[in-house]
Amino acid sequence: MREKTLVWILLLISQFTFSQIRGVIKDSLTGNPIPYVNIWVENENIGTTSEENGTFEINTSKEKKLVFSAIGFETKICRLSETFEITLNPIVYQLENVEISKLKYTKELEIGDSKKIHHKHLSGDKPWIYGKLFTYELNNSETPFLKKIVFLSDSEKKDAKLKIRIFQLKDTLPDEDMLFEDVFVTVKKGMRKNVVDISKYKIKMPNNGIIIGLEWLIIEENKYLFEYTHNKIKQSTVNYAPSLVINYSEVENSFRYSGGKWKKSKINKIKVKETKPWDNKVMAPAINLILTN
Repeated sequence: MREKTLVWILLLISQFTFSQIRGVIKDSLTGNPIPYVNIWVENENIGTTSEENGTFEINTSKEKKLVFSAIGFETKICRLSETFEITLNPIVYQLENVEISKLKYTKELEIGDSKKIHHKHLSGDKPWIYGKLFTYELNNSETPFLKKIVFLSDSEKKDAKLKIRIFQLKDTLPDEDMLFEDVFVTVKKGMRKNVVDISKYKIKMPNNGIIIGLEWLIIEENKYLFEYTHNKIKQSTVNYAPSLVINYSEVENSFRYSGGKWKKSKINKIKVKETKPWDNKVMAPAINLILTN
């Protein structure tokens, strides 16, 4: 009897401490809603994305803090309430020693080791950012500008949408955005090679390297029902397209963003009799970069 009572108490506590938080995100200057904002519970693996009209919903306890992150706006951390409006401040970019360059497009160099293999990473219900580091090499000097981003996806849904991110490297982790506006990509259903032209931004490869990121959007148009079998029982769960193709790298060149923080992916050191392709390797998103002059 005492055990049953304890179970009911725990259930009641859970109902009181966890609730569905609804809100809208707006530009502090214009009052316009901000779409596709990356939202995480601070230091936790719980997150979502604002819809096109700036609205969002997330289930968590009220004492937690939310981290709001979007290109062109200052990252904001605030405590929760059941329904609220959050405003983000636009970033004022100060350009110093600006060098205007005219691209020639007479040379191209593709870097990266992406392969089309049958291993993919599902987002679940979280707005992960998966990034891959491209280092500066001596043979990059004749093609110093970013022209195109090439990545592989395996989408369960037609016209799934994700966001391209480009970050500077500071010490050992991604830092500031190198794009001042959102770059969205719509991918087709199934295994696809996606090519995104970013030459108009005239981004020059930094000497310490650059991180190309792919950001999932936890929005209604990307939602689908993922069906699978566990212990011979058919089950299903909500997931968000597209899935990303993953490669196995011997170099620690990939990163993931969650809970408002970046983490570097470490080598998967597993010693078992039955070896796997990812043993002693890092799982990295299948991304290549095309450079030009």
